Amino acid sequence: MASAPSTDVRVRFCPSPTGNPHVGLVRTALFNWAFARHHQGTLVLRIEDTDAARDSEESYRQLLDSLRWLGLDWDEGPEVGGPHAPYRQSQRMDVYADVARRLKEAGHAYDCYCSAEELEDRRAAARAAGRPSGYDGHCRDLTAEQTAAYLAEGRSAIVRFRMPDKTITFTDLVRGELTFTPDNVPDYGIVRANGAPLYTLVNPVDDALMGITHVLRGEDLLSSTPRQIALYEALIGLGVAKQIPDFGHLPYVMGEGNKKLSKRDPESSLNLYRERGFLPEGLLNYLSLLGWSYSADQDVFSPAEMVARFDIADVNANPARFDLKKAESINGDHIRLLSPEAFAAACTPWLRAPHAPWAPEDFDEAAWQAIAPHAQTRLTVLSDITANVDFLFLPEPVADEASWAKAMKEGSDALLRTAREKLAGADWTSPEALKEAVLAAGEAHGLKLGKAQAPVRVAVTGRTVGLPLFESLQVLGRDRALARIDAALARLAA
Repeated sequence: MASAPSTDVRVRFCPSPTGNPHVGLVRTALFNWAFARHHQGTLVLRIEDTDAARDSEESYRQLLDSLRWLGLDWDEGPEVGGPHAPYRQSQRMDVYADVARRLKEAGHAYDCYCSAEELEDRRAAARAAGRPSGYDGHCRDLTAEQTAAYLAEGRSAIVRFRMPDKTITFTDLVRGELTFTPDNVPDYGIVRANGAPLYTLVNPVDDALMGITHVLRGEDLLSSTPRQIALYEALIGLGVAKQIPDFGHLPYVMGEGNKKLSKRDPESSLNLYRERGFLPEGLLNYLSLLGWSYSADQDVFSPAEMVARFDIADVNANPARFDLKKAESINGDHIRLLSPEAFAAACTPWLRAPHAPWAPEDFDEAAWQAIAPHAQTRLTVLSDITANVDFLFLPEPVADEASWAKAMKEGSDALLRTAREKLAGADWTSPEALKEAVLAAGEAHGLKLGKAQAPVRVAVTGRTVGLPLFESLQVLGRDRALARIDAALARLAA
């Protein structure tokens, strides 16, 4: 049974609107959503858009659209509202400026005038001497005269948080107890020289003001956690925060070559899966398995089933490998769970322009409804439907030279002539009767069914693989099928 937090759960998902959403980001959103829903808690969507050079309104809109497509709803945030609005960090700059000022006044932060060159020189010297190469506290205790001298030089200052000289220990919800010593967690910047607040300040401040109880985020942010815990302690002293949230750091998602899956990897783009025709529930099912499992003997489940069983304590700390074939397989399982009506409707975008290569007037709804149940048993992604049914709506089979060369071997013309004769006299209301006709043609030429049906399939559909042949022949109809076999025979005779 899942453990029950002692307080009302409030979690947040705070993406940056830069570029296309990626699957690692979605996995983080999913785990936060499932955790909140399992505990009847609150999911806050907060947009981290303080980087004007990289953030865009287009990415912001795409992000919201993607979350809605996936069914990952939020309780507070953009387009929903809530008691802690606004939920876009670019609209909260006055809040961060005020907190930074109060931290400085209380002695928790200070101005640092070190140039980038000076910092690098001192880091290099520390590395050469075998010491930690983080910030060395050079500006921690400047006198008024030293500050005045820096200002007279025209230097600008960043604001650094003053880390306490103590060991910081916390229990990670995924990794257990972790300890960080002071020499490994130096003072760090919270405000840029131009006054713009950094992630290291804005996220903890917003988490504090919005009452976030649990922070579930990627492993790449683990090293910042002791810094943020120290900042929380200072914010509690200032009355800005009431508590330090519990932290859980989710495992890396690895791509090819055991490298962390990055936004630059093609398979990381959420749009890729949406365009290929993944079902939202199929994609979420697979992403949930990247670090978590439903049970030892069940890989396929619905979002509602995940919510019922999700426990952050069951998340594995080890890196999870993204396996596209496994993702497709699970998506195929979800396709087969759809009702026939839902499946036919889900395929609709790929049966129309710009995906469909046939003219709109050539689409035959009755033929589609007849073939759809056979397609549902075969597809792993919805976009594959186009190539599977195009033989029904194109005036002639697609020209696939590789399929032609593979199927049309020596003697194929004789086989096709016999198959045409048998099919011409067959009962076209019965796929089994059509199978028997091709089987009989094969036997007449010493071929088993698999070898006999290959030339027929390519003659009629243009491809060596596809939907069940005899059901496809029945839906295509006697006259069109025989005409295509005649065309193939004419090509072989040319």
